[in-house]
Amino acid sequence: MLRIFVITILCLHLCCASSDCTSHDDHDAVSREEAEKATKLKLGSIALLLVAGGLGVSLPLVGKKIPALQPENDIFFMVKAFAAGVILCTGFVHILPDAFERLSSPCLEGTAASKFPFAGFVAMVSAMGTLMVDTFATGYYKRQHFSSNNGIKQVNVVDEEEHVGHVHVHTHASHGHAHGSTELIRRRIVSQVLEIGIVVHSVIIGISLGASQSTETIKPLMAALSFHQFFEGLGLGGCISLAELKSKSTVIMAAFFSVTASVGIGIGMVMSSGLGYRRESKEAIMVEGMLNAASAGILIYMSLVDLLAPDFVNPRLQSNLWLHLAAFLSLLLGAGSMSLLAIWA
Repeated sequence: MLRIFVITILCLHLCCASSDCTSHDDHDAVSREEAEKATKLKLGSIALLLVAGGLGVSLPLVGKKIPALQPENDIFFMVKAFAAGVILCTGFVHILPDAFERLSSPCLEGTAASKFPFAGFVAMVSAMGTLMVDTFATGYYKRQHFSSNNGIKQVNVVDEEEHVGHVHVHTHASHGHAHGSTELIRRRIVSQVLEIGIVVHSVIIGISLGASQSTETIKPLMAALSFHQFFEGLGLGGCISLAELKSKSTVIMAAFFSVTASVGIGIGMVMSSGLGYRRESKEAIMVEGMLNAASAGILIYMSLVDLLAPDFVNPRLQSNLWLHLAAFLSLLLGAGSMSLLAIWA
C-alpha cells in the first residue's frame, strides 16, 4: 500500500508546472486576503477529515467487542450490507463520473482519451486486474496451506485403517479447518486491495481541495468530504474487522486510511503554492482521470464480488426472509446515504 501511495504522489508530481489548458492563471485572480482565508480553511479541513476518517474506520473495529455485532448475529449481515452499499456507491456515483468528466475534457483534444472511452476502459482493466490479484493470491495461499498440512492427511489415512467408523468425522473436521483458513485469507486480501482503491481516491480528493484557492469551493467541500470519509471509513473498517488481522496490522491499516485525505490536502497546498501545480493541465487531467477510473474499477469489483455476492447467496440469509429483506434495506440505505452526498461533493 505504501508503494501505491508513493507512485500516486509521483504521478501527480509530474503534473506540476505543466501547460495550463485555460488562458489565464486562476491564482492571480485570487486576492491575498482570500488566499489567507482559504489557507485557514484548508488547515481546518485537515483536522476535520482526520477525525472523520479515523472515527469512521474505528467504529466497526470497536464494534467487534459488542456482542450484537459478532459474526454469529443477524445484525452483522446488515452492517456488512450497509458498508458494501457505501463502497459500491463510492465507485459508481462519486469516482467513476469524475473519471469520465476528467478524461472527456476538451483539454485532451487530440489525445487517445478524446477518441476512445478511456475512463470505462481503465475501470474495466482495473476490475480484471483486481480479479487476477484476488484469485491468484487466494490460490497461492491455499496451495501453501494444503502443502503445509500433509501431516494431517497422513494422520487421516492411519485413522481410516484403524477406526473405520470415525473416518468421516476426522475428514470433515480437517475440511472445515481448511475452508475456514482459506476464507480468512480471502478476507485479508479483500481488505488490503480495497484499502488501495480507497486510499488512491482519498489522496486525489485531498489534493483537489488543497489546490483550490476559492473559499466558496472549500467550505461545502469540507462538510461533504467529512461525511464522505466517515462513510468510506465505515465500509473499510468493516472489511478490516472481518480479516481478523493482528492488532498492529489493524492499527496500521486504519491509521493509513485516516491520514491519507489530510496528507493529500497538505500535498495540494504545497503543489499549488510552491510547485506550480495546475489542476487543469493536460497531464494533471490525464493522471487524475486514470487514477479515479482505476479506483472505481477496484471498488465496484470488490463490493459486488467479494462483499455482496457471498452474503446474499449465504444459506443462512436465504432461509430467513426477514433477515434477507433487512440486509437488502441496509444495502439501499448505505448506497442512498452516500448518493445523497454526491449533491455537494
